[in-house]
Amino acid sequence: MNKTFIIAELSANHNGSKQTAIDSIRAAKQAGADAIKIQTYTADTITLNCSKPDFVVGSGLWEGETLHSLYQKAYTPWDWHKEIFRVAREEGLVCFSTPFDKTAVDLLESLGNPIYKIASFEITDIPLIQYIASKRKPVILSTGIAMEEDIQLALDTLRAGGCTDITLLKCTSAYPAPIEDANLMTIPDMKQRFGVKVGLSDHTEGYTVPMAAVALGAEVVEKHFIIDRSIGGPDSAFSMEAAEFKLMVENIRKVEAALGTVNYPTEPEKIKGRDYCRSLYVAKDIKAGDIITEENVRSVRPGFGLHPKHLSELLGRKVNRDLEMGDRMCWEVVE
Repeated sequence: MNKTFIIAELSANHNGSKQTAIDSIRAAKQAGADAIKIQTYTADTITLNCSKPDFVVGSGLWEGETLHSLYQKAYTPWDWHKEIFRVAREEGLVCFSTPFDKTAVDLLESLGNPIYKIASFEITDIPLIQYIASKRKPVILSTGIAMEEDIQLALDTLRAGGCTDITLLKCTSAYPAPIEDANLMTIPDMKQRFGVKVGLSDHTEGYTVPMAAVALGAEVVEKHFIIDRSIGGPDSAFSMEAAEFKLMVENIRKVEAALGTVNYPTEPEKIKGRDYCRSLYVAKDIKAGDIITEENVRSVRPGFGLHPKHLSELLGRKVNRDLEMGDRMCWEVVE
């Protein structure tokens, strides 16, 4: 199988420090990531500076906070982007971003952004999706809050705009997400239903879910990455530190190795351990002219005698020579 594309999602985990962002990129590389992903927005491009109930988080990790204040804390300053892209490329990482409006796309285009991620909550923003599609770049689309019709409309929009390289990510938009809500069986269904590559954007704790997703056909795994949870920040509680991320990568690579290829061997002599399968052996001494019975010929290990499927053909026939217990049965000794 192809190598899983593993993305370290930086999101808000720079916690307002450009140096932390740079250090995180280098740590993600050491942890085995293939890519680093950031988010490109400002509080004013993603929401309104409004404290009406509609704009206040009602529950969960950020309960009581206005969307504007939350995004003001979480955003990655646009004047950091150029250096972030430069450092990532120096480290040999693919660097790309999730834009949240057209001006963000324009900034990313100026930086040579190679892939566009569309966040779960933007899957209904058809004008934004149309603009992203017009750039004819690969697109990764999260589906956390989407109904099937939302996914289909977004895919139709991307394809109509000329986008041909699309990956859908199974995502549970909860922070952190309960493992029982992962519903990973959706991954192979999405691949068949929508005819695109599939992957996982994961908010569960640990790496069990990403490993299982790869076993089910995920070609992309995205996980929030933080250099040290103790620095805090809006996303720190459900983000992986470097050592944890490294373990996830190592275990995903083991899953890939275990998956291997579809293989039904056709040459018995090349099958490891084949010698220890069952075959027919003399179980009691037999004299020439004696009748073969289930007592004196049995199916046992190892596998150097006749195939057990021939036992019924042998029963009731005579042997043409003396045989000792432990001799292999073969057609040459049968009358």
